[in-house]
Amino acid sequence: MIEERSRSRTLGPEGAGDKADTPPSAILTTSCPDTTGIVAAVAGFLASNNCLITEAQHYDDPYEDRSFMRVVFHDNGKGAPSLRELNEQFAHTVANRFHMTFKFHEAHRKCRIMIAVSRQGHCLNSMLHRWSTGTLPVEVVAVVSNHQDLRSLTEWHGVPFHYLPILDGRKREQEERLIELFQKVDAELLVLARYMQILSPEACDFFEGRAINIHHSFLPGFKGARAYHQAHARGVKLIGATAHYVTTDLDEGPIIEQETARVDHTMSPEDLMSIGSDLESVVLNRAVKWHAERRIFINGAKTVVLK
Repeated sequence: MIEERSRSRTLGPEGAGDKADTPPSAILTTSCPDTTGIVAAVAGFLASNNCLITEAQHYDDPYEDRSFMRVVFHDNGKGAPSLRELNEQFAHTVANRFHMTFKFHEAHRKCRIMIAVSRQGHCLNSMLHRWSTGTLPVEVVAVVSNHQDLRSLTEWHGVPFHYLPILDGRKREQEERLIELFQKVDAELLVLARYMQILSPEACDFFEGRAINIHHSFLPGFKGARAYHQAHARGVKLIGATAHYVTTDLDEGPIIEQETARVDHTMSPEDLMSIGSDLESVVLNRAVKWHAERRIFINGAKTVVLK
């Protein structure tokens, strides 16, 4: 069997439902310099190990000269090796040949996320709702905030709420507690759901590739506070939201997803904020979902999202 744990999944794309007679699925993600034979080598390796491919995406970036793959597969019924064995064999054969970065994932294993918020709850509310209804393939293990405002919403959903105030300006100490909590709850991804604090360079390094932020603007665009008021003052016709990975360059991390809405001169800043809040929730949920499904590859200053 491919996996150590017993769990059934359907054929085809993830999330399509479960069948008792379908073997558990796994996901292989790869990144390497572009050359000929990559797809054939990956497919051939899986076939030779009794693995049936049920979903595959591949992209060659001509500008960065890199190749990216995401493959979903399961045992074809003839006895595939475990993921540990596949990992070892793949490393010595295909990965070495193509100088490849790769990872095997259990498809059913949900990404453990910790959500950081301040006082605005629209993104948190949307994410907790989608998680509770099973439409967001994650496990929300904790919510952390520098304010108490969203405790009741969090605890209503049965999620532990951790109040980490910034006392007497000792932000570094508060940030250290946040990192300690992230490790303690064994989280894999930090989601900044309108968390109105800038992470230090040290924290950005710790969370590299493991922290997603939602920005209340269509980046690059109006930065800093009161972005919607800046947009209103400029008479913009489009507003948007941007989800990106967190880096030491404020709001300059690799962009994962963006969405826009048309607005006009009849709308107030409050109207723009209402529309923007909806956009932020949708965009952040998409980004987290794609991260959890192992669809995102960081490619320099940008991302490749294989959907």
